Amino acid sequence: MIEFLEVTRDYGRKRAVDGLTLSIGKGEVFALLGPNGAGKTTTIKMLVGLLRPGKGRILLGGYDGVEHPREVSRLLAYVPDEPYLYEKLTGREFLTFIGQMYGLPNPTLKSRLEREIGQFGLHDFVDQLTQGYSHGMKQRLAFAAALLRDPAILVLDEPMVGLDPRSARIVKDRLRGEADQGMSVFVSTHTLPVAEEIADRIGIVDHGKLLFVGTLGELRALHEEELSLEQIYLRMTSAPETEPGELSPSE
Repeated sequence: MIEFLEVTRDYGRKRAVDGLTLSIGKGEVFALLGPNGAGKTTTIKMLVGLLRPGKGRILLGGYDGVEHPREVSRLLAYVPDEPYLYEKLTGREFLTFIGQMYGLPNPTLKSRLEREIGQFGLHDFVDQLTQGYSHGMKQRLAFAAALLRDPAILVLDEPMVGLDPRSARIVKDRLRGEADQGMSVFVSTHTLPVAEEIADRIGIVDHGKLLFVGTLGELRALHEEELSLEQIYLRMTSAPETEPGELSPSE
């Protein structure tokens, strides 16, 4: 469902993503790991269409994201690490707006609204203005909005930021369940236990280069010692280097 084909992106003299080639299949949860400045944010932005690759192509469901943005937008949902909501709408009004924008018929929209409100435990605040929401409440609403239209591909940037343990458990279970039903899930995260728990495969990136792709079992098999994912990750990655795309979202 997702293919990166020799994708490169530069910021001046700085190479943020260097010849990335990667495929994520239907029904797979893929976790991209790496330190700050490794190229994760630039990769995410190119994947969801906020940046264009300098070289190479990104295909989603067979469509080139640059050449066919409308077709890709129908397949893709994105939850950033910092959700942006319309503060003068209630949570229910926001979800309704998202559903109508994507053309969901009213009966379908109504049933899915109730599904997502229930799944993410929004009942206590969904009819309040979103301007008063905590970060965790905003994040749960953003998840509900992304899943409202049953996308084929879900892209998440640091999905557990601001979530309490119960909400994090709901999100992890939902992501695993959606993947089991055929959704492709691409997660960028610093939270190694999340990758260990729900990812079918992981990728480790540093200084713009993909260092490893495979299962946790395959990663551990490369190391003779009995090491945790954290120990292996720290051994493979170096001290972080500033990535312009991570500090300057407008670039």
